[in-house]
Amino acid sequence: MACTFQDGALFLDTVESNAVEPDVRSISERDLLRWSESLAAIARTGLGFTESLYEQERFEEVLHIAADIRAAADEERTNAIRADDAHARANVAQASDAKSTGSAAQLPGSSDRAGGMGRASKADGWVHEWMGQVGKGIAGYVTPKVAVGAAVGNSEGQLLLIQRADSGIWLYPTGWADVGYSAAEVVVKEVREETGIDVEPLRIIAVLDGFRLGFTRIPLYSLVFQCKPLGGSLEPHPLECLDVGWFGEDELPSPLAAAERWKDHVFKAIRGEPVEVLYDVVRKPVWKGETGNAGRAGAEPIHSAAKPDRTKEK
Repeated sequence: MACTFQDGALFLDTVESNAVEPDVRSISERDLLRWSESLAAIARTGLGFTESLYEQERFEEVLHIAADIRAAADEERTNAIRADDAHARANVAQASDAKSTGSAAQLPGSSDRAGGMGRASKADGWVHEWMGQVGKGIAGYVTPKVAVGAAVGNSEGQLLLIQRADSGIWLYPTGWADVGYSAAEVVVKEVREETGIDVEPLRIIAVLDGFRLGFTRIPLYSLVFQCKPLGGSLEPHPLECLDVGWFGEDELPSPLAAAERWKDHVFKAIRGEPVEVLYDVVRKPVWKGETGNAGRAGAEPIHSAAKPDRTKEK
C-alpha cells in the first residue's frame, strides 16, 4: 500500500500482485480531522482514568499519532488555501495589463492565511494542547461539545440568517450551550444577541453532528430548534456577525453552510408541513469515511425519525 498526494488530496493506493488497476480511495481533510480528534479523545479519556504507568505511555503514544494525523489535516487545509490564492492571483493577472502583472502576483494576507509552521512542529503543538486538557475521572471523559441552532421562520415563510464575522459564511443563528441554561434558553439568548430578534422555541427539529455538516473543526452536536419571532428589530452583533436578514427559500445568500443537509427540512417546518427530527444516518462501518471509492459523498447524509406505525398494533 502506498500513499500519494494528488490535487490537494491524500490517496491510499492498494495494488494486488495480479491487479492491473490500483484501487484508489481518496481520504478527505474532513476524514483526517475526524480520525485525529477521535483518537485524541480516546487517549485523553484513557489518561484521565488509568493509574497504570504502562497504559499512560501507550495513551500518550496514541496522542502523538493523533497529532500527526491532525497536522496532516492542517496541511491539507493550508494547501487548499494556497491553491485558492494561486487561483485568485491567476484571475487577477489575467484581468491586468502587462504593467500591473507583477504587482498582482501577490495577494494581501495570503501567506498569513497559509501559515508556515512545519508538520512536526504543529504535531508537537497539538500534543501539548491536548495533554493540557487531560482531567481525572469523569471530568476527564472527552465528549463532543453541545451547540444549539435556531431555525426562525416569519409569517412570510422567510428564514433568519446571519453572516458570520469569522468566516463570512451564512447560517442560522448558533451558539455554545452555556452552563446554567437549558438548551431552549440558550437559543433565546443567542438569537437575541446575534440578531436583535426575540423568539420562542417551538420544538427540536434536528440533532446534527458538526463534523458531518462540515462547518466546524471542533467535535460537537448541534440541537436545532424551530422558533417563531416575537418582536425586536434586526441588529447584527458587532463582533460576531457581519450581516443579518430574512431570506426566502429561493433567495438564500451565498456562501451558505451545508445547506444541502438542512435547507429543505427547515423550510418544510417553516411552511407548517409535518416533519420529524432530522439526524445523521448511521455509517456502516462508522470509520470508513464520508467518501466512497468513487470519491462522492454518501447517498443519504441525514435521516428523519419516522413515527411508529400503530395500525398493526390494533
